[in-house]
Amino acid sequence: MNNKLKVAIVGSTGYGGVELIRFFQNHPLVEITSVISSSSSGESIADGFPHLTGVIHRPLDGVDPAEIASRADLVFTATPSGVSAKLVPSLLAAGLKVIDLSGDFRLKDGTVYEEWYKHPAPPADLLEQAVYGMAEVYGEEVKGQNFISNPGCYPTATLLGLIPAVEAGWIDPSTIIIDAKSGVSGAGRGTSLTNHYAEMNENLKAYKLNKHQHIPEIEQVLGSITGTPVTVTFTTHLVPMTRGIMSTMYASLVGEHSDREIVDLYRKYYENRPFVRVREPGIWPSTKEVYGSNYCDIGFAVDPRTGRLTIISVIDNLVKGASGQAIQNMNLMMGWEENLGLNMTPVYP
Repeated sequence: MNNKLKVAIVGSTGYGGVELIRFFQNHPLVEITSVISSSSSGESIADGFPHLTGVIHRPLDGVDPAEIASRADLVFTATPSGVSAKLVPSLLAAGLKVIDLSGDFRLKDGTVYEEWYKHPAPPADLLEQAVYGMAEVYGEEVKGQNFISNPGCYPTATLLGLIPAVEAGWIDPSTIIIDAKSGVSGAGRGTSLTNHYAEMNENLKAYKLNKHQHIPEIEQVLGSITGTPVTVTFTTHLVPMTRGIMSTMYASLVGEHSDREIVDLYRKYYENRPFVRVREPGIWPSTKEVYGSNYCDIGFAVDPRTGRLTIISVIDNLVKGASGQAIQNMNLMMGWEENLGLNMTPVYP
């Protein structure tokens, strides 16, 4: 065990933290040395998550950067936005590697962060230092780094679906419309009308129209690829299921391209990237087909009548959209195989 990477998980009593624990049971090079909760310090994690009985034996630790640094080499901060901004500077100063799952370090402009997240921005030097960890696009930049900002769930599904076509110049970025749907676990474990059973069962609702905090993240990445500002229409919906995101995207084609050409473009772009699976023409993915896994599945439909391309991208919001991608980034940071500890077949049905 002494040769294993020692990791700590801050926010281990949230869904993202619990998923990290689940995947680390199968990671051959990692040892969990501290599970941390500011609200439940001293308690057993199995009190709140009985399915972890016998899995995590030590009680939950409090949030003490010096204590964390004495036990761990790398820390995952699976906290709400606004919390990591205050905590991460101390963790980095203590000499820890950090992978942040909140949204606090994804946006490079602190003014934009404050506008969309409604929290004071982290220090500008840390915003600049944080590497945006979308492994399939920026994997080379992640390698050997000490501080990674894990992408958001909606941006992961959306950007993996859009980037190859945008980069190739095959779609017009100014025409992008994104219709995204998520299971209720994306709202976290806290109780509210958002995830109340009677409110969500047999219901479908749109929320945060034109105000979702993931909009500037998507636009920032697309703008960095095109070299010019990109503005998108992005609408989110909650659907009555536990896990999963489907991002359906529409954009005007530049030139004429067939379904076959689109598939070939994406397969070449994601060649040797184990977690993006591109469907054959006429076959479109569903959320159940990636459930519990780190896969992103993508399908396409060209409409010659309208000159538009429809892209469908699905992920598990808690895995590829959060903890699985964080572990993928850790593997790249450490110079390990990208899929180490993540080769889980989706749970089906």
